[in-house]
Amino acid sequence: MIGPYREYFNRNFTTIKYVRFLKEITGDGTPLPFRVAETPVFIPKDLKEQLISAGQEIIKLIRRPDFKELTAKAIPAEWYVPNENEHPHFLAFDFGICKDETGRLVPRLIELQGFPSLFAFQAQLSNCYNKVFELDQLAVLSPYFQGMTEQQYFSLLKRVIVGNFLSEEVVLMDVDAPKQKTAIDFLLTEKQLGIPVLSLTDIFKEEDQLFYQKEGKKTRIRRIYNRLIFDEVNTRQELFQSSFDPREPLDVEWITHPNWFYRISKFILPFLKNEFVPDTYFLNALESIPEDLENYVLKPLFSFAGHGVIIDVEQSDIDHITDPHNWILQKKVVYEPVIRSPDGLVKTEIRLLYLWPDGEEPQLCMNLVRLSKGKMIGVQYNADLDWVGGTVGLMDAEIYN
Repeated sequence: MIGPYREYFNRNFTTIKYVRFLKEITGDGTPLPFRVAETPVFIPKDLKEQLISAGQEIIKLIRRPDFKELTAKAIPAEWYVPNENEHPHFLAFDFGICKDETGRLVPRLIELQGFPSLFAFQAQLSNCYNKVFELDQLAVLSPYFQGMTEQQYFSLLKRVIVGNFLSEEVVLMDVDAPKQKTAIDFLLTEKQLGIPVLSLTDIFKEEDQLFYQKEGKKTRIRRIYNRLIFDEVNTRQELFQSSFDPREPLDVEWITHPNWFYRISKFILPFLKNEFVPDTYFLNALESIPEDLENYVLKPLFSFAGHGVIIDVEQSDIDHITDPHNWILQKKVVYEPVIRSPDGLVKTEIRLLYLWPDGEEPQLCMNLVRLSKGKMIGVQYNADLDWVGGTVGLMDAEIYN
């Protein structure tokens, strides 16, 4: 999106460099289970400032004193977890990049989550783009906001996740961690923070305390860096019988608490009213169905990674929904293809990643970007195409003395 930077990158791009770049990411050439794009995105200053403003508008809602009351119905009763804290430790806001009537690039909110994303992997991705494609010959480029350095970023990440505990007392947990598509992020997190990566069944309970066994040593878990999404175990609740049930009262801290996955989600889109958010309605609250349904998207509230989304909405789709209180109707966002690839323009979506330390304000730190040539943005919907997939946004570095 920054013309001179794009011209430099495309002119110097080769497939050989791209293959070397993919090997550099994992360090040993192990193929990634998801597609990484051939290029980073160069975010111009005007768009960056709009993204910052858009994020601040969302945070205003989240900081409201009545936010928990507002989102009480967001948490499915069967997945409520006790001992919830006062705020999430992570925020992720997804913006489609569009054009307004004047031709200006503008961000439009698509989805959001109070759940961690690829906080470690995105730093690795940025470093590999810079190294393999020699971007330092172009400019000083950074994926970080507000003048943050990589060292400051990981220091903050460790403070949020590990806190004052010993690293071995804090664990990254997912349902089957080594087999997750995001396993590389888990490994990089372990490398940076020194915390073990565990599957749900690696953890056992004694009374109200949790433990794991490693190399013959039994260690108590004080904090869980939670990467488990309940949707993934909804039909496998027998896993809890051989481990622990997170819905029981436990003497453990959650980073971040599972309830925030539901509170900060598509559920709050209808409450957001500003220029960066397309009109969104709870389906059961609509007095009448819009006649121009082709201009709307139908989304289930409790799903992730685009599952269940209906893009080309028809009246019959709405008629077949038996639980309209669990669905939203959102004005369709028209992505503007703005990334120039060798065979045409590509659409992009930018995710802002925030860390929120206890007792402090949320801090915008990092970003994640996805490129697409199809109707859906997620990498799984573009697996057989090139110049699409996951990537990172690079910006002219801000140097603060």
